[in-house]
Amino acid sequence: MKRVKRQVIVVKNRIKHAVVITSAFLVVSISAFADGTAGITSATTQVQGYFDVGSKLMLVIGAVIGIIGAIKVYQKWNAGEQDTNKVAASWFGSCVFLVIVTAVLRAFFLT
Repeated sequence: MKRVKRQVIVVKNRIKHAVVITSAFLVVSISAFADGTAGITSATTQVQGYFDVGSKLMLVIGAVIGIIGAIKVYQKWNAGEQDTNKVAASWFGSCVFLVIVTAVLRAFFLT
């Protein structure tokens, strides 16, 4: 009978120790997650700061590509080449693509 009581006491002590250790681990984990959240928030703020400049740069690149494309199409048109419509469509499509991508990325990152 004494042996069983001792085993019950040992098991109860182990359970108490396990609860204390688990509680301490949870407290440490929660504080670690708080630091991670602050880091992610800081990174998000920095990316948003750079993104506005990057999207404007992307629009400027699109404008330069549009001007170059307009010059190429004008040269082909004056030379009377047959594939002028095809070249015009491809240059115009690339400019529209850059504008749409910029708008979609801005909406995605700056919401």
